Amino acid sequence: MTPIFITGPCVIESAELLDTVAAEVARLKNKTGLTFYFKASFDKANRTSIHSFRGPGLEKGLQMLADVKAKYGLPLLTDIHESWQARAAGEVVDVLQIPAFLCRQTDLLVEAARTGKTVNIKKAQFLSGDDMRYPVEKCREAGAREVWLTERGSSFGYNNLVVDFRNLPIMSQYADRVIMDCTHSVQRPGGAGGKTGGDRQFVPMMALAAKAFGAQGYFFETHPDPDHALSDGPNMLFLSDLEKVVDSLI
Repeated sequence: MTPIFITGPCVIESAELLDTVAAEVARLKNKTGLTFYFKASFDKANRTSIHSFRGPGLEKGLQMLADVKAKYGLPLLTDIHESWQARAAGEVVDVLQIPAFLCRQTDLLVEAARTGKTVNIKKAQFLSGDDMRYPVEKCREAGAREVWLTERGSSFGYNNLVVDFRNLPIMSQYADRVIMDCTHSVQRPGGAGGKTGGDRQFVPMMALAAKAFGAQGYFFETHPDPDHALSDGPNMLFLSDLEKVVDSLI
């Protein structure tokens, strides 16, 4: 199976940021001939602190994503946190993503599936790869066209994640495609004084290890200046490093 790439900033900070990142993603798409999905969140409803930046919201955020699609021709992926968001998001994006902490929420899965769009379910930090057969089952029974599963690490102890790469071949039994989230898997959740830390230096190695275990897609959050990003900066790739990491995988 030819791998796909899902990449973009964690959250929609501005139209200028989306344009900068999308231009580079489109260039890589044209260079490689592979499928690149542009990802950004209109609302980060799961931030550590109530004071953290969340994004522009559903209506404005979806319009900004639609503008990216119209300008660059990139398919889109975004996450939803509540079931009522599924229909509106499904009118704009190509893939609806279910956040890891919400992957057991039946109504959210069902409404995402009913849009007819591909559903990408992040594996929860507290579930095994085998446990993910049940979220997939919920989506399939609700009529999902295609269901993907994404590995993003598991919680062991405090403020850290560990990846069991065996989950990739295990989850491939249940999903249409299994993806490695190479940037969220190096997070240190809540480990930076009211916000999430991370170790972006390990992202390229996470990707190569996932390739060895049969990953069929790679998820990279990226930003031109991640040290000043408004969400998930410590684990995001520098946009200038994205091409090198992609090249290492193909």
